[in-house]
Amino acid sequence: MVLGKSTLIKSIVGLVKPQKGEIIKNAKIGYLPQKNDIQKNFPASIEEVVLSGTTTNNIFKIWYSKEDKEKATKAMKELNIYDIRKKCFRDLSGGQMQRVLIARAICSSNDILVLDEPTNGLDPMISRQIYKLLKELNKKKDLTIIMVSHDIDRAVKYADRIIEIRNGKKVFDDLSSKFILEGGEKKNG
Repeated sequence: MVLGKSTLIKSIVGLVKPQKGEIIKNAKIGYLPQKNDIQKNFPASIEEVVLSGTTTNNIFKIWYSKEDKEKATKAMKELNIYDIRKKCFRDLSGGQMQRVLIARAICSSNDILVLDEPTNGLDPMISRQIYKLLKELNKKKDLTIIMVSHDIDRAVKYADRIIEIRNGKKVFDDLSSKFILEGGEKKNG
């Protein structure tokens, strides 16, 4: 089995055991999979979906604490979905759903977000907004964001560091500005 980008992400979050070496985690990780598990007809409100991110480490949790609610409120405000928090998840656009799921991932961790193709299937304008928002969260909250993306142009524009994996092998690992200078895919394609 060749190690792909999604497999690497799943190894980082602990869903798949690495074939070689080990991954040492010393921080909580918030995760947004490439295909979310929440069905489009899920009847919960935005607020309920975001709050569910606080239960990541305790699936038997029945009540949300004051701190959980404050964390969810802060995440919803940062992702510009607080004003629509009572709206049903199933009634949202694709971009709004992604914002909700990113807010949920933020509630799972203040340290690291791992995102697998977070703009997959979104129109270019919404994708640009999501990348900009992630960059702001990275800077404002000192939040480490590890993201798989096939959108090279945006990755180079918004990322600090680029790691390119091709056929299961790392072919580039450096600052995003050097990716362009050293002939990364943006320059070639």
